[in-house]
Amino acid sequence: MKKLPKLILTDIDGVWTDGGMYYDQTGNEWKRFNTYDGGGVTAAHALGIPVGILTGEKTRIVAARAAKLKVDYVVQGVRDKLAEAQTLCNRLKINLSDVAYMGDDLPDRPLLEACGWSAVPKGSYLEGKVPVTLVTAKRGGEGCFREFVETILNHE
Repeated sequence: MKKLPKLILTDIDGVWTDGGMYYDQTGNEWKRFNTYDGGGVTAAHALGIPVGILTGEKTRIVAARAAKLKVDYVVQGVRDKLAEAQTLCNRLKINLSDVAYMGDDLPDRPLLEACGWSAVPKGSYLEGKVPVTLVTAKRGGEGCFREFVETILNHE
């Protein structure tokens, strides 16, 4: 039986969103988030487990969503997610084996392979291409992050 993680990290695009990039005629970017994923943050926090976002994108949209949900760590513009996660682990004095991570694409692969718990959304690019703890029943943007967190917290 695995112990609970000490930190839960996640990508955004393709996990909390459907991975689409939406622009209006004036150049504004839009992202659609599923409110169910906020329940994953709440559930982790209820057990004292911090949550962090690691994303290659850099937008005010992600910062606003993270602030609303009181996400503990937000790192945008990340080029090497494994290195960023290791830096955070060093700061928190934990190991990568204590981390749960959910991602969906090639930049996520090294971290998915290194952490203790790992997941990809159903239908993601990495499904079947990297060994993970869980392939969620839900697709990105459909509440798959919450499904991942609930699976971890209810694993016993």
